[in-house]
Amino acid sequence: MSKVYDKDYRIDVDRVLNELEWLPMYDAQISLQTVEGHKGDPDYGTGKLKELNHIESDFTVPLFPKFEYINEIMKDLELCRTRVMKMVPHQCYSYHVDPTRRIHIPLITDEKCMMIIDDEVIRLPADGKHYITDTRKLHTAMNCSNIERIHIVGCMLEDYDDKLTEIARQHIKNAA
Repeated sequence: MSKVYDKDYRIDVDRVLNELEWLPMYDAQISLQTVEGHKGDPDYGTGKLKELNHIESDFTVPLFPKFEYINEIMKDLELCRTRVMKMVPHQCYSYHVDPTRRIHIPLITDEKCMMIIDDEVIRLPADGKHYITDTRKLHTAMNCSNIERIHIVGCMLEDYDDKLTEIARQHIKNAA
């Protein structure tokens, strides 16, 4: 299930896309936030959590100061580990769960792009809204269209209470 996070908060999709034109070349994902000490590394924070030495709530430092509008959105929505995620046509992610909910800001999409969360098919339009997706439930995303699907996806900082933070930090310690 997804829902609009704040009906009164509108995002200017064209303004976001204009700022994103300044991104370096990337494949499927690029980070918009990083942790202290990793400035300038837009690949750190992409991919699987188990490959990182930090938890999602550590990723709060904007990587691109030039992105004034996007940085304002991330701050207003209290996002962490925010990335631009690009899905090529005819692609599907694995069925998986995440430790926190995600906020999706669809930028380029199609009616043939969808998520399946807990067996419910969800389509998120690029309409200037942002959507909470409960990715703590089993989910996937797929692009069955002929265009690239591009979303900004951020983790919800408010989901990181003391218990989840301790569990996540212990997981990193055990993996080392």
